[in-house]
Amino acid sequence: MFRQALLAAARSGAVRTVVERAPLSRDVVRRFIAGETTEDAMKATERLVGEGLMVSLDVLGEDVQDRGQAETTVRNYTALLDRLAAAGLGNRAEVSLKLTAVGQALDEDLALDNARRICAAARTASTTVTLDMEDHTTVDSTLRVVTELRRDFPDVGAVIQAYLRRAEEHCAELAYEGSRVRLCKGAYAAPDTIAFQSREDVDKSYVRCTKVLMAGSGYPMLATHDPRLIDIAGALAVMNDRDPESFEYQLLYGIRPNEQRRLAGQDAQVRVYVAYGAEWYGYFMRRLAERPANLAFFLRSLAGKG
Repeated sequence: MFRQALLAAARSGAVRTVVERAPLSRDVVRRFIAGETTEDAMKATERLVGEGLMVSLDVLGEDVQDRGQAETTVRNYTALLDRLAAAGLGNRAEVSLKLTAVGQALDEDLALDNARRICAAARTASTTVTLDMEDHTTVDSTLRVVTELRRDFPDVGAVIQAYLRRAEEHCAELAYEGSRVRLCKGAYAAPDTIAFQSREDVDKSYVRCTKVLMAGSGYPMLATHDPRLIDIAGALAVMNDRDPESFEYQLLYGIRPNEQRRLAGQDAQVRVYVAYGAEWYGYFMRRLAERPANLAFFLRSLAGKG
């Protein structure tokens, strides 16, 4: 019930206004958001890379409703990629992109063209792009864009959300040589006909999808903080004779940092998803909805500062 309420709040303009104007919110948000500027993101990236971790950078913003906003997003990404190239971090840091931030809601072809520009900038910076998966209504469109982009940029990453009932099918379709696939649980509301509703069913789906990806020929990117799922992934890697460099774990910035370093210390490939930007509200609310511990942390922090 709390999760559904938080997901609903993520799309509420009224709640957004209250949270963003609360004097204590922004201090607490910094637990999950690296900052609002490219400079903030670069500092976080350099620190994480120095700890032996990899990074995926998300310039926050979604549900863009005009072409000017979409163009601004493209420019923000290309500026970030220029900074990564100048710092020589292309081999350790990639970018994650939401297609709704570059015009998907307006025109799929517009989003494709804008994503292609970002992919070209990423190639120049010697790095890659992963297309984030969003609301269930965008899944088919996003996978079509992935297919088109991979004609010229075969290293473009796809994302599959385990809470969707078709997740295992999509994983099977994408588990081919050279295919980079991020598997996450999913952080958007969806009807029962489209998505599993219980945590247990989502976890079972995640395991089934992990089995498919680990047995395939692609490069799995396993995004989870769940210790059980991390252990299962490690066991499946051994069962499928996978080299540690043939897959990676992904964890969110600010969540279980000790686990990030522990896995990296065991020679696992570990990537931290680092989000930044002024449009942090929707992303932040979904992080609270994903895990009760995140909401508890938020409330404790507010109480402590009060």
